Amino acid sequence: MCKACDYTIHAAHHHYGWDHSIPPVQTVAPGATISFECRDSSDGQLTAASTVEDVATLDFSKVNPVTGPIHVDGAEPGDALRITIEEFAPSGFGWTANIPGFGLLADQFPDPALHLWKYDPDRLTPALFGPGGKVPLKPFAGTIGLAPAEPGMHSVVPPRRVGGNLDIRDLAAGSVLYLPVEVAGALFSIGDTHAAQGDGEVCGTAIESPMNVTVTLDLVKDAGLSMPRFTTPGPVTRHLDARGYEVTTGIGEDLFEGARAALSQMVDLLAARYGMNPVEAYMLCSACGDLRVSEIVDQPNWVMSFYFPRIVLE
Repeated sequence: MCKACDYTIHAAHHHYGWDHSIPPVQTVAPGATISFECRDSSDGQLTAASTVEDVATLDFSKVNPVTGPIHVDGAEPGDALRITIEEFAPSGFGWTANIPGFGLLADQFPDPALHLWKYDPDRLTPALFGPGGKVPLKPFAGTIGLAPAEPGMHSVVPPRRVGGNLDIRDLAAGSVLYLPVEVAGALFSIGDTHAAQGDGEVCGTAIESPMNVTVTLDLVKDAGLSMPRFTTPGPVTRHLDARGYEVTTGIGEDLFEGARAALSQMVDLLAARYGMNPVEAYMLCSACGDLRVSEIVDQPNWVMSFYFPRIVLE
């Protein structure tokens, strides 16, 4: 329980898509600090007792539940909601899965796979990934957004200009996110919490982990904001930088195919060097490796790079 919070929104108040007709669970004044209980992206279908067979039977109508929505008094279209991410209270349990048909290399990894994580929720020491592997943790909410103006139910999976499934790992404690308001009250919801993720979330899942999130919601009137933007409180990669990186590249006329090539080469490198099963290497890349656009101006070829932090396996 957050002692400094004005409200606590329990996980029972969740929904599976964006729809401005969903009644708010709480109305708050600007400046309110709220604690949200967030379910993991499987909505509890995957647990510490799960096996790979459970991945194959996931009910996708229940993925990425978000807690909310919250009506903010005075929020109107044209304003921005200012979301200060105060803190996370992690659970200590997480999972990473290869879900058939999902992920950057879905054609190369057609079979389900599952890795279960256990970590210290208080000290957040690096989480173990098999013998010798330790992933530094950085909790954040993968899905954080407002209701869109367009009527009807909209999938929670793709990100939107009002936020949603952004999967930006730097929306961690201390960051401030601004989202454009499209409906009266803004109707804010949050969920899909992660203990760690690499930029790109390349296999489609990170360290998916239920946890509580505390945020402060405020308003910027007449902000003229067209897309999400955010500010971080300091460096964003220090938790991974200490021993440098192994980097693979993909070069060509198609950024997507370049991304696939860079990632595929890193999977091959990790599997060969450390004797890892390729699908395990793929999931580990999703949990802690970074996919980057290194160069996008030298037509006709562009450069994608995949950075894997050496600290994880050394």
